[in-house]
Amino acid sequence: MFTYELQSVTTQKPDIEVVTVESHEMSLYILRLTIASRKGVVFDKQTKRPAVFRSTEHIREVLSECNVAYAELIHLSPYDEMIGNGKSERAMVLPLFI
Repeated sequence: MFTYELQSVTTQKPDIEVVTVESHEMSLYILRLTIASRKGVVFDKQTKRPAVFRSTEHIREVLSECNVAYAELIHLSPYDEMIGNGKSERAMVLPLFI
């Protein structure tokens, strides 16, 4: 899996083809970017873990100086997991404006 460092994204301000924000538990967001046809998760350089955002507004602030062609918010439903089924196929995809 390809990764992007959050600090590099904020300093280099790349042209981003697709921003995908995954909503987890309604207050945790993971950011995936597609830059030059390479998809990857945004990692925090200090923690060496995926960067976690607390709001979509925080993501907008971080990407405010980047050129974003398309952005989407994916809300993964915990329903299947709650009733003991496998991976959920009940994702809701919404357009997001950066």
